[in-house]
Amino acid sequence: MLLFIDALKTHAFLQHALIAGLLVSVACGVIGSYVVVKRIGYLAGGIAHAVLGGMGVAYFLGADPMNGALLCAVLVALLIGVVKLYWGQQEDTAIGALWAVGMALGVVMISQTPGYSVDLMSYLFGNILMVPASELWRMGVLDLCILGIVALFQKQFLAVAFDEEFARVRGLQVPFFYLLLLVLIALTVVLLIQMVGLILVIAMLTLPAAIAGQYVRTLGWMMALASLLGLAFNAAGLALSYAPGLPAGATIILVAGSAYLLSVLIRGLVQRRH
Repeated sequence: MLLFIDALKTHAFLQHALIAGLLVSVACGVIGSYVVVKRIGYLAGGIAHAVLGGMGVAYFLGADPMNGALLCAVLVALLIGVVKLYWGQQEDTAIGALWAVGMALGVVMISQTPGYSVDLMSYLFGNILMVPASELWRMGVLDLCILGIVALFQKQFLAVAFDEEFARVRGLQVPFFYLLLLVLIALTVVLLIQMVGLILVIAMLTLPAAIAGQYVRTLGWMMALASLLGLAFNAAGLALSYAPGLPAGATIILVAGSAYLLSVLIRGLVQRRH
């Protein structure tokens, strides 16, 4: 730990990684709470894995893969939302198809790119230690967009998350706000890609919120606690991975997963005593 703290004072890449972790934790705490409350983790997983297709196409065309990820994430979120709203019986099949086709397209396009040299593993499992300063600005803008939209429509999102039927009775445009929520999930997925990669996105999106939900009863406090937990997991994962040279993203997820299992165990023991 002391070695990590000393390195943090002198190495810009570690400072960037910690800032990136802070930015991602805020978005995950807020949007992840909606995902957990509404139990749509599988939808978020479908969006996350399909994004590789957009990254592969962008890379093949010589564009920024993160721009491809952003565009693809939004398009897939809207498509999955339409399937969920209007083709309910085919929902699981459609999401599975988008999941598989997106990843397959990404692998094919990246492999066919002239002068192919991209590290596919960095897309799949992330590399938070390689986040440049320019990417921090993009992450900051996405964070502001997510928080701004949530603040503007917090009552509508609350109604959609907890009781869609009641929201419809009150005249709320449920399909619009449901699709908007999926778009916010897509933006959060893009934020997470460089930190933990496509494969581990769903864990970071849900674990802090799931832990927070065990100890608080209001959505606002759940978001706040989940954001703090996300930041703690990021910092702890970076610190634990630095000295032995472990993959930072995977270590962060291991810390978060261990914390979740410990929390479930403690809650279970407390409930048995009462």
